[in-house]
Amino acid sequence: MATEQQRLPASWNRFWSRPIGWFLGHVLYRTSVAGKSNIPAAGPVIFAANHISFLDGPVMYGAAPRPMHIMVKKEMFKGFLGRVLTASGQIPVDRSGDRAALHLGKELLDGGRCVGILPEGTRGTGAAESISSGVAWLAVNSGATVIPVAILGTRHPGEHRDHIPRLRRKLYVSFGEPLTVQRRKGEPGRVSMDRAAAAIRDALAAHVQEAVRKTGQALPREAAPEPDQHHRHIEVAGTPADHH
Repeated sequence: MATEQQRLPASWNRFWSRPIGWFLGHVLYRTSVAGKSNIPAAGPVIFAANHISFLDGPVMYGAAPRPMHIMVKKEMFKGFLGRVLTASGQIPVDRSGDRAALHLGKELLDGGRCVGILPEGTRGTGAAESISSGVAWLAVNSGATVIPVAILGTRHPGEHRDHIPRLRRKLYVSFGEPLTVQRRKGEPGRVSMDRAAAAIRDALAAHVQEAVRKTGQALPREAAPEPDQHHRHIEVAGTPADHH
């Protein structure tokens, strides 16, 4: 049974939070959105996006045609911002290992809702060269459709990871071709996770590069400090978004 902190977010939160997300993306900033037709109109969906700025989560939230619950590091759930994140149905995650958050995400997906995750785990170049296995665990165990999401413009080359983009900057969100990953009959669980993580990583990385080509918007050149790559790959809890 879910604890008080892990209970399912109410579905009504979208009625007030989605307009705020739209206002951020389309009034404070000018967001160009592509690929909405790739998103299933119903059923569970995992939105897996690249990560270059603290704005990525909110921009994805405002651009998507369906409401979602984004996995956000638990340190953000403090004070006024924490109350907003909780009230809008976002999911706090302990990035050192948090199976409970993943199980909560699966429960949301089992109920036909959408979950957002930035599987690179920390702000970097956004090229999706490596991702956590948390997104693979969710995809394999829920059977949800995975939508790769390319987010560009929230940080330009040469800008610090904590840089706040000027208002009315042009941003880009592109929803890619859907994919599903399933456990094959007789396949060990670890093999399934590795295969699913590789498939999602490759799809996201390719979609990001295609979005770069189409928009002409370059990714940031400097990478954020990375945890040990092997540890990131095997950690089932994954490392969801560090900012929402």
